Amino acid sequence: MSDHTEQELIMKIKESDAYIPALSLVAVDHTKIVGHIMMSKIQVMDGQAHHHALALAPLSVLPAYQHQGIGSQLIRQAVDMAGRADYSSIIVLGHHTYYPKFGFRKASDYGIYPPFDVPEEYFMVLPLDENRLANMKGTVKYSSAFE
Repeated sequence: MSDHTEQELIMKIKESDAYIPALSLVAVDHTKIVGHIMMSKIQVMDGQAHHHALALAPLSVLPAYQHQGIGSQLIRQAVDMAGRADYSSIIVLGHHTYYPKFGFRKASDYGIYPPFDVPEEYFMVLPLDENRLANMKGTVKYSSAFE
């Protein structure tokens, strides 16, 4: 699903302090970029306390290249890199039947909530460090790029 504004979000994230160049990956077919994933810094706010996490957004694959595993490969690679970079968790607003196959679960099960109304099954978290995630509760605060 797309509103066809992913390129605008990418540029806003790249111009923000939430940008992590190492977690912006592309899939290439010969010389053509056919897919992209980006993760950026977010916070989970609990009163005055805040915890650092990542947002997975956007993920895109050209229509002609969809259903070939490219998005899955991008997710697995980015998750692996985020885990090695010592992040505690990844938050995604996405399809409730797609992301669970990568280990994402309802964020509300962990006491983590979106800053807007959305059905809870679409707002998910992937634990990268269960111990740190156990202490993370509150409402997600996205970077200004998402506004």
